[in-house]
Amino acid sequence: MIVVLKPGTPEQKRDQLVSWIEGQGLEVHMSVGKTQTLLGMVGDTSCIDKDLLECLDIVDTVKVVTDPFKLGNRKFHPADSIIDVSGVKFGGDNFPVIAGPCSVESEEQIVAIAKAVKASGARMLRGGAFKPRTSPYDFQGLKADGLELLRIARKETGLPIVSEVMGVEDLPLFEDIDMIQIGARNMQNFNLLKAVGRLNKPVLLKRGLASTLKEFLMSAEYIMAGGNTNVILCERGIRTFGDYMRNTLDLAAIPMLHKLTHLPVIVDPSHATGIAELVRPMALASAACSADGLIIEVHNDPMHAKCDGAQSLTPEAFDDLIKDVMTIRSVAVRK
Repeated sequence: MIVVLKPGTPEQKRDQLVSWIEGQGLEVHMSVGKTQTLLGMVGDTSCIDKDLLECLDIVDTVKVVTDPFKLGNRKFHPADSIIDVSGVKFGGDNFPVIAGPCSVESEEQIVAIAKAVKASGARMLRGGAFKPRTSPYDFQGLKADGLELLRIARKETGLPIVSEVMGVEDLPLFEDIDMIQIGARNMQNFNLLKAVGRLNKPVLLKRGLASTLKEFLMSAEYIMAGGNTNVILCERGIRTFGDYMRNTLDLAAIPMLHKLTHLPVIVDPSHATGIAELVRPMALASAACSADGLIIEVHNDPMHAKCDGAQSLTPEAFDDLIKDVMTIRSVAVRK
């Protein structure tokens, strides 16, 4: 349920109403706009008399939200959320690009790639230390040592870092990682979602392999319900009948998510296609259809990469791409 207050409502009367609602056992999330103030109620609102609220002299309208996701709902928070990751902002008019290898392999590798992508305009460095692989025989990542190498690359370049966590037990290792990634396979790992919800740290949440948008947003809701509202959504392709690409990039999901939620939405064209030559057109298309940023895999020697070399761009290809992405983005924003 959302209470829309009349313009010019005194703060004292607003706070009295908030206190009364909280006294009914509900949580209140306030959104103060230029012309209106919204009070979003979370919990069992059956105890609230909608007609009684509408009779109050400070109340403009009362709306019942039927969507199961509340905190991430655009109706609760009409303005775009701006998520700050160690000085890099996602959402609104911002369009940061995250780049780096699928997995951290060595200090020389990660530092060289970090310097290259920064020179091309990347704002954050990605790199997998814990790798969820389909086969138990594939490279599983350097784990804690990989995180330490990411920290070295951050020190060398100043780029904030993002890496994927696999389980609750590994979270202490991510204490000084700038943003935690929840991968597609863990999108509905509810214990992990609850755990990162208790942290005061940005979370990059990837859409599951066959998840609906409602399921995606409900996973974000788990994190936000724990108190952590610093959530960035990532569309990374879904499993369809397509048999020539790794996944199918759901471009229509980007504007639809913007309609449904105030959270930033970025795109991973690397995992969406699994083919390096398709990353460029999908990155350009993502920039054109209102994405809030990109996360792209870059490797200085894709042929010998220990993980996902087939979808990784070389630093030179990434440099060519990012210039055109920013051109497309400027046109899309202007339109």
